[in-house]
Amino acid sequence: MDNLTFWLEFAVVLFCIVMGTRLGGAGVGLWGVIGVGVLVFFFGEQPGAPPASAVAIILAVVTAASLMQAAGGIDWMVKVAAGIIEAHPRRITYVAPLTAFAFSVGAGTSNILYPLMPVIYDVSYRNGIRPSRPMSVSVVQSGVALAASPVSAAMAAMLTLTDVAPYHFGLSQILAITLPACIVGILVTSLVVSRMGPDLEDDPEVQEKIRSGRLPPVGAAASSVDENPDTETATAAERITATPEGRRAGLIFLGGVVLIVLLGLFPELRPTFEVDGEPVRLDMTSSIVIVMSIVGVLIVAVGRAPIKALADQSVFKAGMVAAIALFGIAWMTATFIQANEALIVDTVGGWIDVFRYVFAIAVFVVAALTTSQSTATRTMVPIGLAAGLPPGILTGMWGGAVGGVYSLPTGGPQIAGASFDLSGTTKLGTRLIDHSYFVPMLILTGTTILVGSLIGLLIA
Repeated sequence: MDNLTFWLEFAVVLFCIVMGTRLGGAGVGLWGVIGVGVLVFFFGEQPGAPPASAVAIILAVVTAASLMQAAGGIDWMVKVAAGIIEAHPRRITYVAPLTAFAFSVGAGTSNILYPLMPVIYDVSYRNGIRPSRPMSVSVVQSGVALAASPVSAAMAAMLTLTDVAPYHFGLSQILAITLPACIVGILVTSLVVSRMGPDLEDDPEVQEKIRSGRLPPVGAAASSVDENPDTETATAAERITATPEGRRAGLIFLGGVVLIVLLGLFPELRPTFEVDGEPVRLDMTSSIVIVMSIVGVLIVAVGRAPIKALADQSVFKAGMVAAIALFGIAWMTATFIQANEALIVDTVGGWIDVFRYVFAIAVFVVAALTTSQSTATRTMVPIGLAAGLPPGILTGMWGGAVGGVYSLPTGGPQIAGASFDLSGTTKLGTRLIDHSYFVPMLILTGTTILVGSLIGLLIA
């Protein structure tokens, strides 16, 4: 393999990523498969292994999560989260992001953010706190939260890359790095953001809206959750409807998440089989798929989830798009790396030896361009591993760098956050990087990368 062929193939991979990003969603996956076709038919490369394990995990988890949503489980989670946020109104800049983080990790999706946003705005405004502060951190935390979730698409992609020979870096090691790193990152970001922007009484735009009657006085009810005057005095948590079936479905799903973590922490809980005379333990991919499939059946039986409503759930639609995107981009990356592994080790490995954070920057850029943590994972992590970056340090940098998905103000949670903030303090900006989420994203990403890589160095 000569250098010219390598750079031509790299240009094909980059072109397909850019074109897929322009289409968005499933377009990333379709262009990834086109890239495989060019590498195979034009350059004569052997196709890499399709990411069957990662897609299997996503399908199982998304099915269970969608059934939970259909049963009302996400509504129950939101009600619980809203109650926690409203119990500590003066500390909302810290409590809201940490609460959203916990439920994003447990549910494996950032979709839980949407119904929480009006709660965050309402509690902030009632207590005279600039809404952009808790709103911005609550949104950007989901960029890194999925790197700490046992049941996210990003974790599915990561596990199928690191929990194999010769790395054997499994779920327990990944969570030991990403969980504390993300929490420290959120706390530091909340501390800095709590001092950003003028207070509401000093903000001329807010005061003008109050004078013109477009906003109530600071401290009054400002909720966009429910405009019914009969429920004006009720808390946001009380306005959210949660059913007993939803509660059961939510608890079953979270129980499945806990079981997966336990199976990762204590491998001896997984059965062993004899293969060619040698004992082989059940892998985590199969464990996650089996557990989540059982969870789905239990939710249907106990939570009375309408199975016919599965495909109508927002979690299901987002999950299927993620699976398609991951399949194509991962297959293309695997084909490219398999054909150029020696040159990648020599070239990229040399860069990483000199400046290890080149990897973090690369993950950040791909996450920003594709707005997908799982796509950034399958695109860059194989290259980092092939270049010889230790799995522990790589995981620490990965856990923070995927937060780059909120670099541009184009994500659904960013747009929703700005829409729910009726005071106008949360802005999307006009010059791409002047939005309310950019600085919090940079602080969160940088802190999480630093703390994660330090923890990863100790674990490695």
